Amino acid sequence: MKIVIIGAGPGGYETAVLAAKRGADVTLVESCAVGGTCLNEGCIPTKAFCRSAAMLEELGSASTLGITGLAYGFDFNAASARKDAIVAQLRDGVMTLLSHPRIRLVHGRASFADSTTVRVSSDSGSQSGNGEELISADCIIIATGSRPVFPDIPGKNLPGVVTSRELLGSESVPRRLCIIGAGVIGLEFASIFRSFGSEVTVIEYCREVLPRFDADIAKRLRQSLSKRGINFLTGTKVTEIVPSSMSGQTSDDTGGGLSVRFEKKGSGGTVGADKVLMAVGRRPALDTLNLDDAGIEYTPRGITVDAFMRTNVPGIYAVGDITGGVMLAHAAVMQGVRALDHAMGIEDNVNLAVMPAAVFTMPEVAAVGKTEEECREAGIEYICRKSFFRANGKALCLGETEGLCKLIVDRDGKLLGCHICGPHASDLIHEAAALVASGAGLDDLRSLVHVHPSLSEVLRAAASD
Repeated sequence: MKIVIIGAGPGGYETAVLAAKRGADVTLVESCAVGGTCLNEGCIPTKAFCRSAAMLEELGSASTLGITGLAYGFDFNAASARKDAIVAQLRDGVMTLLSHPRIRLVHGRASFADSTTVRVSSDSGSQSGNGEELISADCIIIATGSRPVFPDIPGKNLPGVVTSRELLGSESVPRRLCIIGAGVIGLEFASIFRSFGSEVTVIEYCREVLPRFDADIAKRLRQSLSKRGINFLTGTKVTEIVPSSMSGQTSDDTGGGLSVRFEKKGSGGTVGADKVLMAVGRRPALDTLNLDDAGIEYTPRGITVDAFMRTNVPGIYAVGDITGGVMLAHAAVMQGVRALDHAMGIEDNVNLAVMPAAVFTMPEVAAVGKTEEECREAGIEYICRKSFFRANGKALCLGETEGLCKLIVDRDGKLLGCHICGPHASDLIHEAAALVASGAGLDDLRSLVHVHPSLSEVLRAAASD
């Protein structure tokens, strides 16, 4: 079987490796570095910074942990070098995986010539040489990911207005950072750069941060981040970004740089900033694929796929951000498994409906399954069970007592969702994900033995509430 995969992010390269292990001949096409946005300018470098930020916070609270006389300093260049080293190490690991004899990596930009053929405009020095190459296959999997959205705000192209990519590559910590958008990306950068010493203001158009998450959890996270000195302007519309010299303020007010003008409840205001991060979301990278020549159906929100990740054209699949669904690396990986299994005639039990998500702020947030809002909209009778980290022995020992665990169950006690704000939420959520996926209930969770003392006890405590 011959397979062409367009895009070497997690959904692309992991699918390529699995296909090669199963005996398929794979051509993997990538126009940038392997690993995609996640490895090179998203998940991994951000989490490297998260760890540096967490260490700063822990050192800052040393006296509350019984440690005195501790001297330390923060070297942003060293933290950046560590981030870059981690990315390079993992990228080398991906290249090792792709050295499989059945995988051919082509560096170039891919587009459809027809429904069975991909045209690759190769970069200089690629394995395929220069110029253009036509590659035909029995199966084509599109995994080209997404790009940051730049809203149509006057001044969006001014120097100092950046995406997450540019902010990750900064040579210094901005004294004042204004973040437009309080979704996952915006809040992670807010949390990181506040720890690094920036004055951070987050502007969000919606009434609450993390609009797609459980409202209780979102509110709790905002309150926790506010305690750390992050300023939030929710229910606020950004109207313009201008150089500070045009803002009508003195240099003492703004310190130079940029001014972000906004409207909130009919009144205007201005936030001064040295950097402005655009973090209002991402959109599928559709524009260069020439989908029309292959007859592939799509909308501005992404390529249309079914439960098996099939497009409307036989033999063509799409996975990950390009479909406009759940824009998470782990979702792309499992969608790739589903697509490959279907293409090879293999039945699987991959449950793409149960998709955990995490926000790597301090404290972390993680969720799986239904929220209260979703239950109300669907007319599902439910109850909530809660427990708090302040009552958890391990959390007290860690000095991280902010947050709660919230379970959503139906009237028969079946677990519909779990939402956590607190330390290591991204790790704790997987127990709940397994229970939700298996159709388990509160009795099943209560009957599981949990290590003591451990953070996982918050789950059993919520079930026993």
